[in-house]
Amino acid sequence: MTCDAIVVGGGVIGLTSAIVLAEGGRRVTVWSRDPAGRTTSAVAGGLWWPYRIEPEEQVAAWSVRTLHTLTALAERPAETGVRLVEGTQAGVGTRDLGAWAAAVPGLRPARPDELPDGLTLGLRARVPLVDMATYLGYLRRRLEAAGGTVEERAVTSLGEARGAAPLVVNCTGLGARELVPDAEVHPVQGQLVVVENPGVEEWLGAVDPHSPDTLYMLPQPYGLVLGGTARENAWSLEPDPATAKAIVARCARVHPRVAHARVLAHRVGLRPARSRVRLEPEELPGGGACVHNYGHGGAGVTVAWGCARDAARLGGLAVE
Repeated sequence: MTCDAIVVGGGVIGLTSAIVLAEGGRRVTVWSRDPAGRTTSAVAGGLWWPYRIEPEEQVAAWSVRTLHTLTALAERPAETGVRLVEGTQAGVGTRDLGAWAAAVPGLRPARPDELPDGLTLGLRARVPLVDMATYLGYLRRRLEAAGGTVEERAVTSLGEARGAAPLVVNCTGLGARELVPDAEVHPVQGQLVVVENPGVEEWLGAVDPHSPDTLYMLPQPYGLVLGGTARENAWSLEPDPATAKAIVARCARVHPRVAHARVLAHRVGLRPARSRVRLEPEELPGGGACVHNYGHGGAGVTVAWGCARDAARLGGLAVE
C-alpha cells in the first residue's frame, strides 16, 4: 500500500477531510471522479450558516469549529477566498437557532430599517462568505503542501479503495446513493443566477426551510449571487429560464437595481441531502476500515472542518 488513507470524493468535504489527515501525518490520496471545479461544491453560494442539516447537537459543534477556522482564513482573503461580511438573515430570531448561535460574534436582532419590506423579524451577523473557486484551489494547494495528492478517478465500489489503503473515507456526497448504496441520500436542487453587482455590499438571506423557493443575495468578487431554490428529488442540472426570472424578481423586490443588472451566469447544483449526516465508521465487506462522511445537504461549507476532524478521529488519528 502506497498511502495510509484514500479519501473518495474531491468536493469541499473530501478535500477538507484529506487535509486534516495529511496535516496529522497520514499519507493521503484523494480519488475524485471530477475536478474540484465541476463538483457540487463549486456551485455553492458559500455563506457560512447552518441550513437544513441534522442532527442538531452535532451540527452545532461542527459549525462552530468551521466558523473558527474560516474566520482565521478570512485574514488572507486573496489566498483563501474567505471574507467576513455583514448581512441579514430575515424571518428568524435567536430562538429559532441552535446552540451554535452563541458562538457567532455580534449576532443581534435586526432593526426594522435593516429588514426587507414585509418582514418584521431577522438577525444581523458578520460571518464567513466563501468564493468557492478560490477556496477549492486553496484547499488543494494546502493538501499538496501537506504531502497529499489528488487523482481523477471514477470509483465503482469502496472495495476498490480498500486495496490501496488501510483506511477509506467516503466523502462522495450524492454519489453515496449508488456507491454505498444508501437510498436515503437524495438531491435538493439549487438554482441561482449571477449578475453584475449593482452596489450590494451585504449578504441577505430569507430562507423558509419548508419552501422550495428561497431568497438570498451574496456579494462575491465575481458578481452578485442571487438565489434560489431547494427542490427535493429534482435531478436536472439544466437552468430553468422561468425559475431564473422568478429568482431575479424576488431579489429585485429587495434591491430594485438587481432587475436591470447584466446576467453573468446561470448555475444549478444538486445538494447531497439526507435526514441526518452520516458520519460514522464501518467495516467494509471483506475487511478494511471505512469512515463515512456524507449527507451534508447545502451546509457542507458550514460544517466541513468540524466533520473532517471527527472523521479523522474515527479513522484513528488523534486530533485536537
